[in-house]
Amino acid sequence: MRKACKHNFPSMIFLFILLMLWQLGAMEVNAAYILPTPVQIIKKLWELRVALLTVHLPATMLVTAVGLLISLILGLGLAILMDARPFCQKALYPIVVASQTIPTTAIAPLFVLWFGYGIWSKVLVTVLITFFPITITVYDGLKSAKVEMTELLMTYGATKRDLFFKIKVPCTLPYFFSAVKMAIPMSIIGAAIGEWLGAQSGLGYFSRRMMTQLDGAGVFAPIVLLSAVAMLAVFAITMLEKKVVRWRGEV
Repeated sequence: MRKACKHNFPSMIFLFILLMLWQLGAMEVNAAYILPTPVQIIKKLWELRVALLTVHLPATMLVTAVGLLISLILGLGLAILMDARPFCQKALYPIVVASQTIPTTAIAPLFVLWFGYGIWSKVLVTVLITFFPITITVYDGLKSAKVEMTELLMTYGATKRDLFFKIKVPCTLPYFFSAVKMAIPMSIIGAAIGEWLGAQSGLGYFSRRMMTQLDGAGVFAPIVLLSAVAMLAVFAITMLEKKVVRWRGEV
């Protein structure tokens, strides 16, 4: 615990300085409906804790979890397929890249029209944002397997299954965890965007509702809560990575 605190001490100091500058700047502007102070946001979080933690946060986390799960399945499947079949790589890679040129805020209202205000319109926005980094990063991990190691195992009669699980999977694990750490914040952002554009619950919906009431602290409170959840999730994945990928950093 002491080692973790010492490691994160510079970032904590930098964050404290940013919060102080924010506090002073917001006090100078003196317009809470535009730029609330961190203290006002914390007070608003406490006032709205019941609604945020029992209604809107679970709704957003459900969308995030479902969208991230689908993105993982889709991303891993596409990456393995492109690695195994060069023809599929040539056919699918440009489409995967082109999918990221679609403006999310432009297509999200269409998802609402097609699927209504239920969970699936938000899930599709989340998948559209998150499956790309998973696919590309895992594909790069599969391609990082050393050719000489593969050839050595083939000389001993290794099958394609052996090569995949003995060489490619260990080489890809660090890339996979990096992809997940990138995808978690992006999935939360996707869920919030979907809720902002059309929903009946969720932190994105709540933030938009507070904006219509010119409640600056109420707009920022769900955003701060989302950031905290994203940081905790990434921290948990980092701890899991250290347990699973023990060989990372070794020569």
